[in-house]
Amino acid sequence: MPNITILSDNEKFLEDLTEQISLYAPEYAGNINLAGAVPDVIVLDEKADDINVLKKTYPHTPIFILEPKESEKQPDTTLIKHEIKPLVLTSFINKLQAAVNLAANSEAGRLTFNDYELRPANKEILNLRNNELVKLTEKEVAIIQYLYKIKGRIVSKNELLQEVWGYRPDVTTHTIETHIYRLRQKVEKDNPKAQLITTEDGGYALKR
Repeated sequence: MPNITILSDNEKFLEDLTEQISLYAPEYAGNINLAGAVPDVIVLDEKADDINVLKKTYPHTPIFILEPKESEKQPDTTLIKHEIKPLVLTSFINKLQAAVNLAANSEAGRLTFNDYELRPANKEILNLRNNELVKLTEKEVAIIQYLYKIKGRIVSKNELLQEVWGYRPDVTTHTIETHIYRLRQKVEKDNPKAQLITTEDGGYALKR
């Protein structure tokens, strides 16, 4: 699920918006202002002065600027969207999802880490050490994306199952073990320098 970061000086508004998004879109619950997570979308509440810093820090991340009713709506760009409060929540959530999908499937949606470049739109990963390009399955891409989002902590097998496969009775932790094994075989090829994913405390993390 996409990670949403909401920045607001109004704690009550922040709590209310978090609650309303979680209510109308339960799939986002638990992924709002998640500590240590890389944001997939940023919501900036009446803090337009912060936009330049955020654009520099997260150059490929969609940013929604929420502005008071009396403001004149500014023109949108591909990644910068302006919304006048009060929000029409269902419409706003649809716009959030559309922005995330657009960014993820664009060239700018590529993720670079540990001498690798993940290209989600093409379902492939590039080893920047030797320029070897490896094709991936949709699930393998989703596993890497989620580990990247939560970089900085270990992700349990059950958490990966929930986030990548959803709640399915026919899927077990053996499924994730098999996918991680095959992914390592494709990318690492028993080369310690090319290690992509580490196993720690029964869970997984991208190699730092």
